[in-house]
Amino acid sequence: MKNILIISILATVTASAPAATPSSQLVYDPTDYGAKADGKTLCTAAIQKAIDECSAQGGGTVRLSGGQFLSGTVFMKSKVTLEIAEGSTLLGSKDLKDYPVTRPAYRSYTDNYTERSVIYGEELTDIAIKGKGVFDGQGASFEVTRSFKLRPYGIRLVRCTNVTVEDLKLRNSAMWMQHYLACDGVTIRNVTVLSHCNANNDGLDIDSCRKVLVEGCVIDSGDDAICLKSTSPRACQDVTIRNCTVASQGNAIKCGTESVGGFKNVTISHCTVKAPSSEGRFRVRNIGLAGVALEIVDGGTMDQVNVSDIEIEGTMVPIFIRLGDRGRPYKQDTPRPGVGVLRNVTISGIRASSTNAMGCAVAGLKGHPIESLTLRDIRIKFPGNGLATDSLRSFGEKAGAYPECKMFARRLPAYGFYFWHVQGLSISDMALTTAAADARPAVGLEDASNVSMDGKAIADGGDLPPGVARVQGKQADPEEAPNPPPPGRAARQPEGSTQNQISYQSLTGLSAHPESMKIQGLINDGAIRGRPVFPSSSESTCSERCLLS
Repeated sequence: MKNILIISILATVTASAPAATPSSQLVYDPTDYGAKADGKTLCTAAIQKAIDECSAQGGGTVRLSGGQFLSGTVFMKSKVTLEIAEGSTLLGSKDLKDYPVTRPAYRSYTDNYTERSVIYGEELTDIAIKGKGVFDGQGASFEVTRSFKLRPYGIRLVRCTNVTVEDLKLRNSAMWMQHYLACDGVTIRNVTVLSHCNANNDGLDIDSCRKVLVEGCVIDSGDDAICLKSTSPRACQDVTIRNCTVASQGNAIKCGTESVGGFKNVTISHCTVKAPSSEGRFRVRNIGLAGVALEIVDGGTMDQVNVSDIEIEGTMVPIFIRLGDRGRPYKQDTPRPGVGVLRNVTISGIRASSTNAMGCAVAGLKGHPIESLTLRDIRIKFPGNGLATDSLRSFGEKAGAYPECKMFARRLPAYGFYFWHVQGLSISDMALTTAAADARPAVGLEDASNVSMDGKAIADGGDLPPGVARVQGKQADPEEAPNPPPPGRAARQPEGSTQNQISYQSLTGLSAHPESMKIQGLINDGAIRGRPVFPSSSESTCSERCLLS
């Protein structure tokens, strides 16, 4: 019989509290099964034996402590907690042969992305991965290739119930760091992620899951930091993201791009977005794309999404919203999805600065508008330097293009927000300013109906408040134009024209916004509104502090 430690804990249990972690207190040590914590000996079999025996005995904890454990794929079991103790590290193997091909029974578009992971679980209940230690996927060891399946994920859990991932430091995945697919009852709490070592380094992907809480996390990733997806017909639903600090060379907080099942009842609040770190960089980009990106392009419905109290800096644009028609089926031999629905989105309490003169696009499609959008209490400072000629739309719908904040043009027809194909738009208490003069309006409206600003309805064709202008296009759809520029590469409009020049330094008529406004950095102020920060320099490595640089 292996050495098993039994811990007695006095706990108070209420009938209403769900069991989010295994209840048994049996602790299993993989070194009793042959593991060596030297960082060199492959410990996959020993760790798996500990997990299997733990599960067979009714559940408990498998604890890695006292060194570095090298491993290929380990398969989680129900009612098992995998703990990486403080001062210990789980190292992903550098050899692809140590990751057996594993295809879940549940079909999704991610079948095209992956079939290998360091930690894997499917159809499990009451599982946890936690501890004060480090998981390091050693992802830089894998060749950067578009053959996604040759790079293992960090953590992948499919169709699991009551999942907790807590307190860990996750580092250096070869591809996505975490992927939770079609799971129910997921809690991701106080996890830090630093992953810039390879392509497609998403920090956290919540995919077709329900009843999810993400809180207190610090994520700094090469690709999208916190990303909600719907790569299957199952909606991503009842998701709360709060008190997180995120940075990304991609999008900081995103719904999309895959949207087959849609997104419903999503709340994102009290988060801080910063520029990505420079350490371990795979791509050379010192800013992110969008602070918050909301996208429906593969069918599906986005409904009841609330974004509030977000501080954003270090991104091209603070906000990007897109209803498009890429129409990608989630698996072969299924019909192409039609145009989806994007409605009932509320964004409030935004304090942001933009690094790019592009402006924020909020774009639906002709005949398929974004519906019922509310923006209130918005303060954003933009760089400026836009030209009068930029105020005319020079691009087409790009219905099937990959959705990205830079997909339309280097400079949109408005320096602040460009609303295109929107029905039911409410704006209140918004202040948009520029650091330099800009000849574009603060807000541009094109095919926008049922618009109100500070409670006053804007009649179709009626007078507009100062700083707001109706946008006219001067180019047909891309299909009708010869050789249109690729997304994000639209040519700058010719200079020299002053026709219809509109020069507004701020969107007046709404709330005043002092030019001296500055988004305060976490490094000076510590946690803002309870948001987490990395430990102080005396407690952390450079890798852990880099988000604050």
